Amino acid sequence: MQRTEQYEPIKFLESKRVYLRPIENEDLDFFYAKALWDKEGRRLTGTQTIFSRSGVQKWFENISTDSSRMDLLICLQENNQPIGDIAMLDIDHQNRNSLVRISIFDHGFWGNGYGTEAMALLLEYGFEVLNLHRIGLDVYSFNKRGIKSYEKLGFKQEGIIRDELFYDGEYHDLIIMGVLKNEFHLVDN
Repeated sequence: MQRTEQYEPIKFLESKRVYLRPIENEDLDFFYAKALWDKEGRRLTGTQTIFSRSGVQKWFENISTDSSRMDLLICLQENNQPIGDIAMLDIDHQNRNSLVRISIFDHGFWGNGYGTEAMALLLEYGFEVLNLHRIGLDVYSFNKRGIKSYEKLGFKQEGIIRDELFYDGEYHDLIIMGVLKNEFHLVDN
């Protein structure tokens, strides 16, 4: 007899409007079709790599066993719809620091605070549970919306790497940002 029970999704970290959950093998088709080929999303992240479905599978297998990172899907509380992904990378427990990255895939959810809310969840986890001292990120200078979101959470510009990205025939600066535990502030959405 086959069971047809509906299971509640794992909600690893959650806030009022979003929750973060582990990426599962079943999510890879979504990643491949939705996330990796969106033109504006690729520009904002500086992605120029050509992805194959088998390459995405290998990426997933590698990250699944890498204890120095956490890769999570951002989902809506109201209907469990995945709208993006977020990751904490290069977790260094000895020096108490890490890097983060985020991407909201669906343009309909841009500019509504979902990314800021998701990032706040991950930062709070990093500072309060993992006991990190500093969390950093890189953002391209043309990503004004992202920079504004990061600044709301307490990130400060720490440096610029000039002409780091050559994209669509132009050079772009990379801004290095970081937030210390005592600078982080939760944002109410």
